[in-house]
Amino acid sequence: MATKPVIDPYRHPVNDPMIDPITGEFAVLAPGHNFTSVTRKIANVVLTSHTPLGWFFGLIVAGGVASLALIAITWLVLKGVGIWGVTIPGAWGFAIVNFVWWIGIGHAGTLISAILLLFKQSWRNSINRFAEAMTIFAVVCAGIFPVLHIGRPWLGYWLLPLPNTMNIWPQFRSPLCWDVFAVSTYATISVVFWYIGMIPDFGTLRDKAQLPFAKWAYGLLSLGWRGSTRHWMRYETASLLLAGLSTPLVLSVHTVISFDFAVAALPGWHTTVFPPYFVAGAIYSGFAMVLTLAIPIRKFYHMEDLVTMRHLDNMGKVMLGTGLIVAYGYGLEVFMAWYSASHWEFFMMWNRMFGPMGWGYWLLILFNIALPLGTLWWRKLRTNVAYLFTISIVINIGMWFERFVIVVTSLYRDFLPSSWGTYRATKWDYLLYIGTMGIFTSLFLLFVRFAPMIPMNEIKMMLPQTKFAGGMDAEETVEETV
Repeated sequence: MATKPVIDPYRHPVNDPMIDPITGEFAVLAPGHNFTSVTRKIANVVLTSHTPLGWFFGLIVAGGVASLALIAITWLVLKGVGIWGVTIPGAWGFAIVNFVWWIGIGHAGTLISAILLLFKQSWRNSINRFAEAMTIFAVVCAGIFPVLHIGRPWLGYWLLPLPNTMNIWPQFRSPLCWDVFAVSTYATISVVFWYIGMIPDFGTLRDKAQLPFAKWAYGLLSLGWRGSTRHWMRYETASLLLAGLSTPLVLSVHTVISFDFAVAALPGWHTTVFPPYFVAGAIYSGFAMVLTLAIPIRKFYHMEDLVTMRHLDNMGKVMLGTGLIVAYGYGLEVFMAWYSASHWEFFMMWNRMFGPMGWGYWLLILFNIALPLGTLWWRKLRTNVAYLFTISIVINIGMWFERFVIVVTSLYRDFLPSSWGTYRATKWDYLLYIGTMGIFTSLFLLFVRFAPMIPMNEIKMMLPQTKFAGGMDAEETVEETV
């Protein structure tokens, strides 16, 4: 019995080559590509001698914004953390808010690279490379804040368990120490995973580069890659091992960061829902940032045939799922504040909603719950590029306000009214935060210019040419022609 084609009501005509007429799903790759066209499409972005003017303009703007962070850091080192708005009782201000926000953004890269690889989700291949790069650059920006927050950043190495003549060791009961171990492990595995994934592509760039320096540089980075069977076996083994190591990190890193709050006895922090709640929120904001980066990049470099609507639609579904978990966490916080019969918890939640900073709580509800979860159910909106780009920015703004509400509104009004205060960020708080966005964007622009932002070899494995004509699933060995 023949399978009845599915008619997609949102795309016309129904014989659109980017839609499978049987399943109604969008294609992962546009038809018509072969090994040569994939290599040329991706490698030419890196090997071209004519860098687009838009790239230079973006780098100049991002570099100018990044200089704000340099100015803020220089002044802080000269004057001290007193230039920030951190005071008693609001001793954790923008620094911790931004630290948690940046770490959360980096979670999507590890999830796409590790978990989706283990589950053999081939649609990840077009977006995993720059998602991994996004992870590393986000961790770089996140690491700036706790190092500066300790007050003496030149002594930051004391947080590491290094042998020294005074036998001074880190305080392992301190959440700050837990963050150092969790984030440093996360960054190390992410860098290794990212670099190993690029080795085959560096070999391709080495072979196709015309300039002697480019040949030397990519040859050095390719570590002698020749594409032999032995190389591929070791590459795939290393990728699977690193994916297995990275998968627990997706859950553990933001869980450890949630312990910064959950181990305290403060109303609003002392709750067991924080670990899964923080992990879901991190993936939520991480996928939103992937969309924020992927949509302009695919348009600027004309990569719509490699990063298709299938990828955007799937990322919208992931945001919908994790957003529902985040919404459950918000609801559970309200329910437990009532069900616990603790007037401390009840007042904390009332203060979050209707206190002097209640506007922050309602903004996060609007940006994280009402707007995204009320609209991402519709496929027509999930496949609207302009809408997805807008909602991804909205979600990241909302997730920043979530961290702001958790940190600030739990601190500035605690148990005793005599110790109540307020929190007001200074211009140096804002300059450093905005400056880290410039650092992140500058690093990302350098990455897309000098490294393959889409994995060529993994894309080729999805082409029809890698399958036997008889319909078998085994992959055949192919030789690329130029």
